[in-house]
Amino acid sequence: MASSLDFVEYVCEQISGAGAIAYRKMFGEYGIYCDGKVIGVICENQFYIKKTQAGAEICPGCEEAAPYTGAKPHFLIENVEDRGLMARLISASCKELPAPKPKKKKADMPAGK
Repeated sequence: MASSLDFVEYVCEQISGAGAIAYRKMFGEYGIYCDGKVIGVICENQFYIKKTQAGAEICPGCEEAAPYTGAKPHFLIENVEDRGLMARLISASCKELPAPKPKKKKADMPAGK
């Protein structure tokens, strides 16, 4: 079951205090960004945040799960009602995550190929 856009927009609204929040459809589900960094995903209407030390300190005992087969474990966030807590969690996690790698420019193809 794919995630609903309503759920994605609701989660993004709840975490909006953390910075510039955006989402992008990826592989039938959604990647969630904070200040240009991928901080998590929404899969099957469940919100997963990349694991960080800061996240573990803010939400000790947070359940961990893989958002899809073959993925590394993430923090599974089952309740996004506390906007203050969500802002702290997302902001702290975002600061700890590496900046995105710059995209490489595609090499020009020779004419006729």
